[in-house]
Amino acid sequence: MASRYTDSSQNHSASLPVYVDELLTLARNKAWHIDAIAVSEGPGSYTGLRIGVSTAKGLAYGMNIPLVGVNTLQLLAAIAQQKIKEENIWFCPMIDARRMEVYTCLYNNLLQPQTEVQAMVLNSQSLDTVLSQHPLCIIGSGAHKCSTVITHPNAIYLPYIEPDAKYMYSLAEDKLLAGQKADIAYFEPFYLKEFQAAPSHIKGLV
Repeated sequence: MASRYTDSSQNHSASLPVYVDELLTLARNKAWHIDAIAVSEGPGSYTGLRIGVSTAKGLAYGMNIPLVGVNTLQLLAAIAQQKIKEENIWFCPMIDARRMEVYTCLYNNLLQPQTEVQAMVLNSQSLDTVLSQHPLCIIGSGAHKCSTVITHPNAIYLPYIEPDAKYMYSLAEDKLLAGQKADIAYFEPFYLKEFQAAPSHIKGLV
């Protein structure tokens, strides 16, 4: 397996084509067969999702291989699962949204979703029901602000975990084997909420 990773959040359009070219060159040199293209489908950054999905669709179409979308929250849960081995634990990945809002979903220890993906406004009682029954690993970019309002002893925080494509393999393989392939022509990112453009700060633009 080979991978490339950057923690830059502002340089998707410049870094992604370079990484793709490097990995495709490596695959050709080692005579690796590429079975499918997997991509993070969201929720997440509007711009980042558009760039990632557009690139993945182009690759899948050009190589005539399947496209598989992987939920970003489930990917975060899968990364945490590799780091915490506890049979009864559940996972609560959180992607930071505006103010005290996060995008989230609950997963059991088998990474099976227990709720719908939702936008949640955090308060001290937000996760009381599950925290009363399970240790809960809260992860992702929304975990830090969650820790300021939810202090239950069953809450375990791993705020440093971010999406990483090398952990996507097993999730994508499971979907591919189950025949859950995306329609390349019509596949779109899962934004959860409609894009809202911020007002321009450049004089003369509105």
